[in-house]
Amino acid sequence: MCGIVGYIGDKYADSVLWTGLERLQYRGYDSAGMAVISDGELDLRKRAGKLRELDESLRQHPMRGAIGIGHTRWATHGEPNQRNAHPHTDEDRTLAVVHNGIIENYLPLKRELQERGHLFESETDTEVFAHLVEEALEDDFLDAVRRAMQQVEGTFSVAFIHQQFPDCIVVARRGSPLIVGLGERENFVASDVPALLPHTQQIVYLEDDQIAVLRQEQVEIQTMDRRWVTPQIHKIGLSPDTADKDGYPHFMLKEIHEQPNILRRLYNIYVTDEMEIDFGQLGLDDEFLGRVSRIVIQACGTSWHAGLIGKYLLEQYAYIHTEVDISSEFRYRNPVLEGDTLVIAISQSGETADTLEGLRKAKSKFMRVLALCNEINSSIAREADAVIELHAGLEIGVASTKAYTAEIGVLGLLAMHLGKLRGILTPKDIRGFLGTLKQVPSLMERTIQQGKICSCANKFSDAGAFMFIGRSYNYPNALEGALKLKEIAYIHAAGHPAGELKHGPIALISEDVPVVCIATNSNIYPKIVSAIQEIRARDGIVIAIATEGNTEIQEYAQEVLYIPDVAEELSPLLVVIPLQLLAYYTAVHRGCDVDQPRNLAKSVTVE
Repeated sequence: MCGIVGYIGDKYADSVLWTGLERLQYRGYDSAGMAVISDGELDLRKRAGKLRELDESLRQHPMRGAIGIGHTRWATHGEPNQRNAHPHTDEDRTLAVVHNGIIENYLPLKRELQERGHLFESETDTEVFAHLVEEALEDDFLDAVRRAMQQVEGTFSVAFIHQQFPDCIVVARRGSPLIVGLGERENFVASDVPALLPHTQQIVYLEDDQIAVLRQEQVEIQTMDRRWVTPQIHKIGLSPDTADKDGYPHFMLKEIHEQPNILRRLYNIYVTDEMEIDFGQLGLDDEFLGRVSRIVIQACGTSWHAGLIGKYLLEQYAYIHTEVDISSEFRYRNPVLEGDTLVIAISQSGETADTLEGLRKAKSKFMRVLALCNEINSSIAREADAVIELHAGLEIGVASTKAYTAEIGVLGLLAMHLGKLRGILTPKDIRGFLGTLKQVPSLMERTIQQGKICSCANKFSDAGAFMFIGRSYNYPNALEGALKLKEIAYIHAAGHPAGELKHGPIALISEDVPVVCIATNSNIYPKIVSAIQEIRARDGIVIAIATEGNTEIQEYAQEVLYIPDVAEELSPLLVVIPLQLLAYYTAVHRGCDVDQPRNLAKSVTVE
């Protein structure tokens, strides 16, 4: 969850580390710090709060040295303050460590270390690592890190420097991502690609239980049992500008505007000139996919909402019984998985801890797993039997937007593909769906340009709570709209199926609780209108999302936000845009930090 960056080379390390931390703020922003070896001594600097607090310290007193590690924190153990900020050190302040993950057995380890005379300064689990390495260190830095890893239970990515070994950084990972960047007379380490983009296009993804030693001229990798590993070098293929805002005030707004082109990209990649769907070398053969009789989708947060829409698509077009599970529940229950079942794991980052463990649960039951990921080299993508890349590009805004629509788009294409393999859909059926999908990006652009959304958000930005309702394909969008508002505007919001109003939620209706009603064209549109009338009869405020040309809805709603007319099964791709923008403009009007909402981080890589 936190951001890690490290550098060794011939530049001042503090400037390189600062650039990396700035690009990793979405991974955590409770506190930040750096440790640099300068003139043979460890120089430590850390501050609570946003990264600008550390920036001010560095401006006043720069850190000089060509080797260092940095960290931006999302707090797990210990409150977010300067004492708990990373890097952490040993008692002599000769060693520094930065850490992402959770040491599950840190309490018994800490007690044992204290009994042996170690003194701790922080409340974090990370400090245990510093003391374990300190105790194990003789003359081999790498071996001391290995011995510490052998005692630790849980997940981690870590980077160590030591003033007695000023020519190397030792890094390791288990269950938490860590990437090595390769340069000319300089090398890097980071927990995510954006930190490396300004410096190199050559990277190595560390595997679980691997340890690497970074020196200015080389990188060496070993396994826990001391076997040398030949690094597999990947080319990133992303411009450093990818991590810039391109003139937008926030990454989230930029990424909302990128959605039409992402849908175009998916279409161009996965749809042939003959209007057929081609996922390339998928890793699951057509014979197996053609006989799949049950699908279990497991995901978290926004990806779970996309999975719920996928259920409608897969059951309608492929006629396959589909269940959708929240990964954090799926991994701890005993799901009945048998026969020709396909498990689909959806994760933007490909590193979501619960979704990764859900994948492993499915594999332990000998189930085939298909991953939908935005990062083709992520842990989930590597461990799945097959992967479909989302091609959404780098998503930096903590509140996911473009990855969500990419997930829905891919699920729609997958439903078509499975429907064809099962003999349910004709070529004409598929061409009809794809023809409509091809028009969606231009319809999305029209929806984004709707200026009324901003004024509507400003009008209701002081509300203490919101309710969202929808039915069928857009019930999951009601959940997603509520989640977005909670994430970035800090307003309590709840999404409900419109048909469930009378079963409890209607008790909350009042003139103080705006209700966002998704009332687009569908065969159950009259049912939505009935729910809206029930809300109005109780003095409720209705913000309707309706299809262009529907003027009657204006009789029932105080505010109407329109989307272009489109087939119901693809309407979620349009409906979500006013929901995203409503949350965005509400957050901006309330003065919230849109890209760095409190208590959240982009990738949930710890349980």
